Amino acid sequence: MATPEVEISKNVLMDIAATTLDGIEGTEVATTPLKVGEVLRTQTPGRKPRALKVTREGQDVTVDVGLNIEFGRNLTGTAEKVQQAVRENIELMTGLRVRAVNVTVQNVCVPKGGQA
Repeated sequence: MATPEVEISKNVLMDIAATTLDGIEGTEVATTPLKVGEVLRTQTPGRKPRALKVTREGQDVTVDVGLNIEFGRNLTGTAEKVQQAVRENIELMTGLRVRAVNVTVQNVCVPKGGQA
């Protein structure tokens, strides 16, 4: 008897990464500026395009993320925490192998509800 195959869509991988990132204190996924022509594409109303990209080649996944990190946090330590959390969650939930989680710190921002 053949084992049925399960296909995991790219949107599911994006949602896992985004949900993981939302749970890491002191960080948020940066928004990305719209390129010419993207304004007219159908996008989810009220959602800004985020600097989050997932690439899948067979069983291997690569995640690229641009982050805003709160002022006063250790940038390297926070980026490493993000890499580990995203890798663990995608691998645990999907069984796929995460080749890399590439983090770019795009902005340092004032903590929400506080001052730097």
